[in-house]
Amino acid sequence: MNPRSYSANNSKKQIFLLSIPVFFGNLAIPFVGIVDTGLMGNLGETRFLAATSIATSVMTMIIWSFAFLRMGTVGIVAQLFGKGDYREITRTLLRNFLIAIVIATIIILFTPIIVSLIKNFFSTSNETQELINTYIFVRVFSIPAEFTIYILFGFYLGIQKTNISSLLIIILSVLNIVFSSFFVLSLNLNVFGVALGTLMASYITAIIFSLFSYNFILKNFQVIPVFTRLIVPSKLLKLFTINFDIFIRTTLLTFSFLWITYLGSKLGEDYLAINTILMQFIILAAFFLDAYAFSTEGIVGFAIGRKNRKSFLLTVKNSIQLSFFTGLIISIFYLIFFKQIINLITDIEILRFISYKHAFWIIIIPPLASFCYQLDGIFIGASQTKEIRNAMFISVTSFIIISIYLTKYFGNHGLWLSLLLFVVFRSLTLNYFFDRILKKL
Repeated sequence: MNPRSYSANNSKKQIFLLSIPVFFGNLAIPFVGIVDTGLMGNLGETRFLAATSIATSVMTMIIWSFAFLRMGTVGIVAQLFGKGDYREITRTLLRNFLIAIVIATIIILFTPIIVSLIKNFFSTSNETQELINTYIFVRVFSIPAEFTIYILFGFYLGIQKTNISSLLIIILSVLNIVFSSFFVLSLNLNVFGVALGTLMASYITAIIFSLFSYNFILKNFQVIPVFTRLIVPSKLLKLFTINFDIFIRTTLLTFSFLWITYLGSKLGEDYLAINTILMQFIILAAFFLDAYAFSTEGIVGFAIGRKNRKSFLLTVKNSIQLSFFTGLIISIFYLIFFKQIINLITDIEILRFISYKHAFWIIIIPPLASFCYQLDGIFIGASQTKEIRNAMFISVTSFIIISIYLTKYFGNHGLWLSLLLFVVFRSLTLNYFFDRILKKL
């Protein structure tokens, strides 16, 4: 595989073409959430949707907190790929696999503590709490497989093989939907069935693509992946620094979404349930817009690896413009089809009625959020992890303070205004640190 055959000078058309496979892969992820929400939202009782909302929010916070297994992999792999250092790419993957195994084991051992914290943190009925516990105790065992998928996804983004990374996510999502639907609709396993579906889909996908990746590396890199010479202090320190910064950044980000769930639960289970529904629209838009961010990560890292300032700046300009334009298209789609989608997700009339009154927020957030999503991808590809950590700290702190005030005086609409301001804060803080990337070029 010759890195010189890969272009670091990308027009809008080239970025868009590279992002197409990621669009479909990313679309599959929120679609799973929509299906799971629909499965719970049509069981006739709010407690199933409320329990799934809290449990998935907590698990998402825990798992996404270790998204450095993907993000850190992309930046390092892309820059090593630009230099043509295949052996070090392979060692980077293996180091991250070892880290993933250790972290997953610790999380599983701490499951009882996680469940206890949820019980003390959220205001729910005993029936809802039992459903939450059921989900957590099943889903937690999928973490080793989900971490493996993170690393492999990051690897293929880093070498600009977006078609393979997208196929990985599509297979995971399809299996998840098939298993969850079967367990819930055919076996009536409700929350347990949704968690079990994710567990089985994760392990099947991880095994298939681990074997595929081993053969891919042998064939294209002419390197045999072996667990030797992995403990190199300088390499481990660099990996630890990058991963720790991303860990802090992602923990803060996922906590902000957990905070939304928390404030929603304080307003009542109806608002908790409708915020779960509405967040599916935000997540759908985010994963769609992230297609540009994901594809840009590899391009940016490649350009920095080759010290190509012109190509880097062109990529930044074109990707941000594409992302904003796509955000506008998403908003128009939501404006036209919002009610129809809500009616498919839930048959509970009170939830439909309240959701309709929040359509405004769902429509205006995507184009405004496009800037922070794209800047995230640029900073990750450049491995400027200290900056994204600091930017996120400022943004989340501001968001929490403002959300307390706005929710107190404006209820759930105040909470959604806070979310809108949060994405604006993220864009402004990242833009402030942008010049630091240019020092690498």
